[in-house]
Amino acid sequence: MSAALTALPGLRAGSPQVMGAFRIVPLLRESAPGDLRIGKEAYDAYGMVRLDGLPEETGLSYMSYVPHGLVIAHTQDGSEATLGASLFRRSGGTSLGRDKPRRVKLHHRMVKARAAEDGSARFRMLPLHLAMEGFLALHFRGPDILWQEYSEQAARRGLDPRHETSVRGTWLAGFEDAVRLFEIHEHQVGVLVFVADALATVFVVSHPDDYRKLHLSLLEDFFGELLYTYALLYPESPRAESRIDPRAVTDLDHLAREMDRVRTDFRHYTELLAQGLFGRPAHTETVRDLGAFTLQRFYPDFDPREECHIGEQILRRDGTVEYMKTFRLSHAQVRRAYLLEKLAAAEWDLDRAMVLLGAASKTELLKRIANAGFGYLLKPHLLRGLPVEPGS
Repeated sequence: MSAALTALPGLRAGSPQVMGAFRIVPLLRESAPGDLRIGKEAYDAYGMVRLDGLPEETGLSYMSYVPHGLVIAHTQDGSEATLGASLFRRSGGTSLGRDKPRRVKLHHRMVKARAAEDGSARFRMLPLHLAMEGFLALHFRGPDILWQEYSEQAARRGLDPRHETSVRGTWLAGFEDAVRLFEIHEHQVGVLVFVADALATVFVVSHPDDYRKLHLSLLEDFFGELLYTYALLYPESPRAESRIDPRAVTDLDHLAREMDRVRTDFRHYTELLAQGLFGRPAHTETVRDLGAFTLQRFYPDFDPREECHIGEQILRRDGTVEYMKTFRLSHAQVRRAYLLEKLAAAEWDLDRAMVLLGAASKTELLKRIANAGFGYLLKPHLLRGLPVEPGS
């Protein structure tokens, strides 16, 4: 399904807070029914995620950074959902920014049902992994036809191995200070995080009490390499102002109108900065039907000229966003996804793909495939014949 993502119905943006490279815009919900609650379950940082089969069987899986899971409790009749207090425990007393020895934990599924003692239904999910697994699985099978240019590995295993890189929030220079020092508003349920005014992530939960307990989890999230670079290169966010002329204010009503105008200006500026996510069509996939809610993942049309975000969300029947988390892809990740989409559209026929991708020659196309990290799909003699890039 393809549709433009709505600009967070049911939420409004508060006044932005700025520190260094980071502009953090609080997202506020005036009324939270409480029939969907989200809690945190702490893990060690690294894990293996099983996508199919039982733990003792051979099946598709991947290794990843998995600092915590989210436990979602929801009800069908609108009554209050409950979470056990133990779900919000923190792991050890170690600082979030300090490394310690880790063990690998096996996670059976990204979305796993949980038993609940009360009347609410529960499931556990790994934040952002729903979206990232969909991105990793993009055309994962590789060519269905063994064209003469492809290796035997491409026929047997497709895009295996497939890997992508990210950085944890604490690695973004100055981010930990910003997250810890910024004020949490009374009705806050989420944030828009900008790095040098580039949208880094959207994080939304259903209830203000849950957000307060999950606010510091932003430091444990993973972000794209592009944002790591921006945080280093741009120590200060671009200045954004909306002024009030005190000489023009004659009474309190006039001052109130001017304050409303300033808030509107900042809201419009925030919407402009977030157009790369909310202003573009997105493909959505329903992962789980929760009755009164729907769990989805989404991704855009991969265009190397545009910023691209993948993510996941829980929507109420009326379209209200009850949960959202997004990940901004790097330019290299967008180019890889774009390349895979065009190869798949050409049924992996390199002559047809050359036309779709606008490559001047087959040699140029082979170079693009190899430079994208998919050289193992090609027969070795084709790689040996490619021109050597300067500095490679």
